[in-house]
Amino acid sequence: MSKALPTRADNYSQWYQDLVVKADLAENSAVRGCMVIKPYGYAIWEKMQAILDKMFKDTGHSNAYFPLFIPKSFFAKEASHVEGFAKECAVVTHYRLKNDGKGGIMVDPDAKLEEELIVRPTSETIIWNTYRGWIESYRDLPLLINQWANVVRWEMRTRLFLRTAEFLWQEGHTAHATAEEAIEETRRMLDVYSEFAEKTLAIPVLKGVKTANERFAGALDTYCIEALMQDGKALQAGTSHFLGQNFAKAFDVQFTNREGKKEFVWATSWGVSTRLMGALIMAHSDDQGLVLPPKLAPTQVVIVPIYKGDDQLKLITATVDKIITELKAKNISVKYDDRDTHKPGWKFSEYELKGIPVRIAIGPRDLENGTVEVARRDTKEKSVMQLTDLSIKIEHLLEQIQDNIYRRASDFRETHTFKADSYDEFKAKLDEGGFVMAHWDGTTETELKIKDETKATIRCIPINNKQESGKCIYTGNPSTQRVVFARSY
Repeated sequence: MSKALPTRADNYSQWYQDLVVKADLAENSAVRGCMVIKPYGYAIWEKMQAILDKMFKDTGHSNAYFPLFIPKSFFAKEASHVEGFAKECAVVTHYRLKNDGKGGIMVDPDAKLEEELIVRPTSETIIWNTYRGWIESYRDLPLLINQWANVVRWEMRTRLFLRTAEFLWQEGHTAHATAEEAIEETRRMLDVYSEFAEKTLAIPVLKGVKTANERFAGALDTYCIEALMQDGKALQAGTSHFLGQNFAKAFDVQFTNREGKKEFVWATSWGVSTRLMGALIMAHSDDQGLVLPPKLAPTQVVIVPIYKGDDQLKLITATVDKIITELKAKNISVKYDDRDTHKPGWKFSEYELKGIPVRIAIGPRDLENGTVEVARRDTKEKSVMQLTDLSIKIEHLLEQIQDNIYRRASDFRETHTFKADSYDEFKAKLDEGGFVMAHWDGTTETELKIKDETKATIRCIPINNKQESGKCIYTGNPSTQRVVFARSY
């Protein structure tokens, strides 16, 4: 079976969609707009979960779980929140089916819910209604909760991992005694996401604040990390929101402070989703398939024997068993593919497609010489290594691959980040693909006009942004700083 992919240069979108399917990451389901995450794709997501979950717990957070269904009346309590999600909500109106008398089934009209339920698009409302019973005094604060869950946002145009009607994510929801503590939490979790993106996903990200037009519905400020994909489009890789007291007031969540006075608590929420799978694929992979950072590869090393007959295989396997033991002792995940149903060349192509960082080939001649052939996925370079201290060499090689994948993505971003001082220059740079740093007059009106005319949005106002006087590229009005524009997913 051919595994050939379209090239990124010829059709980036088709390359992405074909790669997700052919690498056994995910596929479209029978439910329009939803996906099935296959075992190999889910194994990558599980590694993301495990690493992030430890980072959350190391910063003092605990996991909980809240209902999938949210009473419709809860959404009405926070006006900007309901307005932001109204068009994406799936609504449950009935709770029973019955026979229609014609051999089919129908919704039972007598089983109408007293109050319609929203299928969770995000959990602020149900969680803050719950927190009202958990928070009484300053001693109950801060409340630092995270949940791993699925959410539903009824998207019309979908793409595997990047935008689906149902997706997996984590959402943190925290309560604090002061605005300063809540803002500190918002920034801390943004730093957690940034560290995860750069050190685990090997993707460089820009940290910044969203404009008022782009911020989360119901937030006072939205912080984000923005990544650049190989086609020059931006991807929002994570967000952290300072919610102020909006939800506390909507759900009457108050606490008694140290002076014995009642105050509304201050809130944050923050999340990343399976969209990170899309970022991982699009930031690093090539025309031959996935390129996975070793820290996220379900299998970091695959060993393929080259042999003729059972006798040669037995001799090779005896050596391979020792290699496997040594690699596992260093917590390196390894697979030995001794199947006789596929030739070595087929296996090489398959593991290249699946992005396994290191491939080891070993045959009779290698046994005589005490060597193996080692191929790295990121550069496709091959080398011969002695069996002596092989596990140490592979451990160092995996570290080099992780660093190289990050450096390559960082170099790409650097060469695809531009400054533009006029609208014509701005549009030309957008067509080249990448981040465009340009002056903006700070108004939503100008922001929306630029978006309407160019399909580019302000991805963020970078944290600690350099202040410089200039003129807005669109209106010519004064500006104090450049912001980051890009076309995006």
